Amino acid sequence: MSDIVMETNFKDVKFLRRGKVRDVYEVGDNLLIVATDRVSAFDVVLPNGIPDKGRILTQISIYWFNQMKDIMENHIVATDVKDYPEVLHKYKDILEGRSMLVRKAKPMPVECIVRGYLSGSGWKEYKKSGTVCGIKLPDGLVESSRLDEPIFTPSTKAEEGHDINISFDEMKKIVGDDTANKLRDVSLKIYKKAREMAEKKGIIIADTKMEFGVYKDSIPNQVRDKIQDSKNREGKLILIDEILTPDSSRFWSMKDYAHGKSQDSFDKQIVRDYLLTLDWNQTYPGPKLPDEIVEKTAARYREILGILAG
Repeated sequence: MSDIVMETNFKDVKFLRRGKVRDVYEVGDNLLIVATDRVSAFDVVLPNGIPDKGRILTQISIYWFNQMKDIMENHIVATDVKDYPEVLHKYKDILEGRSMLVRKAKPMPVECIVRGYLSGSGWKEYKKSGTVCGIKLPDGLVESSRLDEPIFTPSTKAEEGHDINISFDEMKKIVGDDTANKLRDVSLKIYKKAREMAEKKGIIIADTKMEFGVYKDSIPNQVRDKIQDSKNREGKLILIDEILTPDSSRFWSMKDYAHGKSQDSFDKQIVRDYLLTLDWNQTYPGPKLPDEIVEKTAARYREILGILAG
């Protein structure tokens, strides 16, 4: 196995924050996002990670960001370390393949989720009420049913703990009608394009979560203050964070798909299934994963990278 990168420590670069997976630094007018090999389950970061997970997530994101440029601009400035500021070149061994230099953007306070199949929290809600995030669905659907038309089901974005599903009307109250409509329409376009591309490679994208931000640096301050149009004054919406990775999406094999039951996903489900066999209360600190589970999960991540991005 390759070395596992659990955290970074670039002493001459301004550190901003450490998420469950990513470390973020400020580099001049841009941000450096480094995807580590940390793995979390039930909102707890586990003591050991999955080798090359960060590189795989980054490469899948870069692939999809490039595929979706015709729908929406993204935050990427550079992905090759040789194109980064010189202060970062000494860290090439860590950064290569697992990092992105990106524009600064103000994140939208909502997660944009599109569901094409009935699974996860959507399936749980449907069993109780016949709805998903308040959207009425046809009677008689079963777990993993394909939806005739994908649905947009936003959620809040929690700094800690779980995100909470909200209705589209609730989303409008948070970000405004115009922005909510645009985020919904763009999210559905991205999902539909990705679904069609993935199906040609034998992969079902059951659902996915996207993040957007406002790129305010696209307008100089002195110009922004003089603009009367509030939409232009606020800058432009762009895709940020990650997109269509195993950590933000459910990928299923078309060959093995069968509705009426849960599906085997190309993600860290192997980790979650193992943890559910333990006497663990799903609070920090989490248990160390055995080598067998680490190796199986790493192979699953590598497999989906090979299928989607080659």
